[in-house]
Amino acid sequence: MSDKSNQMQDLRGEFVQKEKPEQKLDEQGIRELKQALKSSHTQWWDVRCLVPVSNTDGDVSDEIWDEQARIAAEEGIREAALLLQAGETVAFPTETVYGLGADARSTKAVEAVFAAKGRPSDNPLIVHISDVDQLEGMVAEINDTARALMNMFWPGPLTLVLPVVPQALSSRVTAGLDTVGVRMPDHPIALRLIAEAGCPLAAPSANRSGRPSPTLAQHVREDLEGRIGGILDGGPTGVGLESTVVQAGDDGTVTILRPGGVTAEQLAAVARAVVLDPALVATPGEDADSPAPRSPGMKYTHYAPRGRLSVVQGPSSVEVTGWIRAALAEASARGERTAVLAFDEHAAGYAGERVYTLGKLDALHEAAQRLYGVLRRCDEDGVTYILSEACPPKGLGDAVMNRLLKAAGHRIVRL
Repeated sequence: MSDKSNQMQDLRGEFVQKEKPEQKLDEQGIRELKQALKSSHTQWWDVRCLVPVSNTDGDVSDEIWDEQARIAAEEGIREAALLLQAGETVAFPTETVYGLGADARSTKAVEAVFAAKGRPSDNPLIVHISDVDQLEGMVAEINDTARALMNMFWPGPLTLVLPVVPQALSSRVTAGLDTVGVRMPDHPIALRLIAEAGCPLAAPSANRSGRPSPTLAQHVREDLEGRIGGILDGGPTGVGLESTVVQAGDDGTVTILRPGGVTAEQLAAVARAVVLDPALVATPGEDADSPAPRSPGMKYTHYAPRGRLSVVQGPSSVEVTGWIRAALAEASARGERTAVLAFDEHAAGYAGERVYTLGKLDALHEAAQRLYGVLRRCDEDGVTYILSEACPPKGLGDAVMNRLLKAAGHRIVRL
């Protein structure tokens, strides 16, 4: 049995112990919650004290928190779960980015997610679960390859597209498709919230549609204050990019619909073969009449800063740096406020420019963690013209380049 399987069993046991016999709100409780929401802004709960913190050696530290803070955090999760049961929306941290959750079975609740985000209606939502038992009655079939992926990567940043049981979920979740994307997040707050709410949560990233995804609770507040029921602040997320979305064939082939926190190389350890969906190797169209995407992030421009972003790719770092410097000077001369997204190895070559570093090229998890925060920094600094270095599309670089190109509207300069 894999470490992930053991972890899933441990988590299941923990949730059974925490489960309460009666969690649902009565009509009076729902009215009181609705009234509280009307008389206030988006609720905010600081639950950072419930998130284990790793030290520089990777060991979990026993950071001392005030007991009152812990009690308040526990109460915050309970209140957030009650809001979800009442059909409201709650933003919560995962190991990838912050998600905006709603009861996946309730069309009214799911529509509130679309309204808050301004999200296109043909863009399906990923459903988050805290226990594999929640798949029963939700998905029609799990083949051997999909089950092997669950055992290896759940909890974790992997979403599996599975055949959905008709009417088990709101049709707004599936965008009318006969499949649904499901994942089990690897974050204690997310898992506890889903278990406490007692329902699967439809949860896209907790940002306005098209904006950079949120890796901090403050990012959620900037985009969605007053539009959603509450925000659970669990501190910064870990991976920084959304989950990998895959579809597992009966023949053992795994098709990547969206690259993310689990790489193609990691998937290859389980799958007979790993292939990319054709939509990933061609510039996606924005035609409203084109087929509904099978996964979030396949069709529309996403993650974009307000300034114009282009990605620059060339045969050598010297040529890329030289071209970017010249282009920035030209843009600055015409009145643009300019910036460059650069890797640590090349940052010194942009002396005098506004530089946002993405980390080391040989440690692309740093770029994954930093990217969305850097794009939001560009907005905060009023940058109107942005050029970014490319990275090798290998390993986590696949996901980094996917998000960069989406943010740039697929504007790429090839030298």
